[in-house]
Amino acid sequence: MTLQKRSYTSGHFELLIDGHASTAYLKSIDGGFAKAQLIDEPVGPANERIKHTSVVDIEPFTIDFGISGANEILKWIQGSWRKSYSRRNGSVSHANFDLKKTFEHEFREALITETSFPALDGAAKDAAYMKIKVQPEYVRTKKLGANEMAQGNLGTKQKLWMASGFRLNIDGIDEMRYTNKIEAFTIKQGIKKLYTGQERFPQIEPTKIEFPNLTGTIALEYADKLLEWNEQYIMKGRSDPKAQKTGSIEFLSPKRDKAIFSINLYEVGLASLQVQQSQANQDAIKRVKFELYVGRMDLDGAGLGME
Repeated sequence: MTLQKRSYTSGHFELLIDGHASTAYLKSIDGGFAKAQLIDEPVGPANERIKHTSVVDIEPFTIDFGISGANEILKWIQGSWRKSYSRRNGSVSHANFDLKKTFEHEFREALITETSFPALDGAAKDAAYMKIKVQPEYVRTKKLGANEMAQGNLGTKQKLWMASGFRLNIDGIDEMRYTNKIEAFTIKQGIKKLYTGQERFPQIEPTKIEFPNLTGTIALEYADKLLEWNEQYIMKGRSDPKAQKTGSIEFLSPKRDKAIFSINLYEVGLASLQVQQSQANQDAIKRVKFELYVGRMDLDGAGLGME
């Protein structure tokens, strides 16, 4: 028997936001489907129960993407951090082996709920990718007739941003630029789901935004001012708002000659500091592990042409 249908390939897809194809390198897209909430209730005096569905919840889309060509997504993130929320409509189109669209996953009135940055390591050799979670109010899926070609960057590679290309700056502590590692961190935008009337899909409204602590390591040789800050800020309790600092994380080009984009840090304080574990007969560099709390972050994409 000859098969008349060809399977789809999971590696061919494109993301459209407000009708425009994203030029970013998309590593993966997942989620965005509706899930009904179940009710299990007894029936009269009998020892019987019935199940049925009630309201519908939508799981967020999870999108991994590279920085190259991602200006529109970064502007969306920037607005979210600044509490200038913008709701976006869009779709994810899946293509077959011939790169023709065969399945479309549409979403409406979406907000960004999470922005995750990867672990940064000066010794890493891999490309770096950001991850966002997008919560829509409504989704719809439909089959397509394989008549239209996908227009996204299906064959491009992410080379603009490497996990080793970063620089941490803290005002008054120039040696922080020698930080060799920063752990992965996630900025979370809270949302409130409101079920109204007979509508099965909830309305979503933004609530508070949570900026995470930053954890990293630096060689003990370059930690003199950091240790002094620890003595004054934590040990002696001089931790009033005037003692807080500002800074930034710069993400550098592969040649390390310019900053592609950066995260500006405000209201920065020192939460903890410790010398890492020492072991006998090891030649590893002695390092200090620090944790910084951050009151506010702002995305600066001047190197990408963003305002």
